[in-house]
Amino acid sequence: MAVKLIEEFKQFALKGNAIDMAVGVVVGTAFNKIVDSMVNDLIMPPLGIAIGGVDFKDLLWVLKPAVTAGGKVVSPEVAIRYGQFFNALIQFVVIAWSVFLAVKVMTKLGTSRSTPNPPAEAGTGSEVA
Repeated sequence: MAVKLIEEFKQFALKGNAIDMAVGVVVGTAFNKIVDSMVNDLIMPPLGIAIGGVDFKDLLWVLKPAVTAGGKVVSPEVAIRYGQFFNALIQFVVIAWSVFLAVKVMTKLGTSRSTPNPPAEAGTGSEVA
């Protein structure tokens, strides 16, 4: 029973689809780091300057301030960090746009390779006499 399970796993793991998926996850993780840096280091600083020198990741709405006693935090601050949410939203838009463009290019490449130009159909009435 265990040998059969191991054989099935080996067949699954060595299929092209599983390997392609693993490569996609690794590339996606690296791409996420690039997008994260692009948003935090290239897009947000000029945007922050444009609206008055604000660093978006520091924008928050404090619901309950931190309570300290004797230099020790008794109760941590409770806040809605809408600046970090805004950063994540911009990252999502950049990633979604990049994936859209990649899929569009891949689809165009795939259709141009797989379907040669079909011959013109005779008798369709579109010929010029």
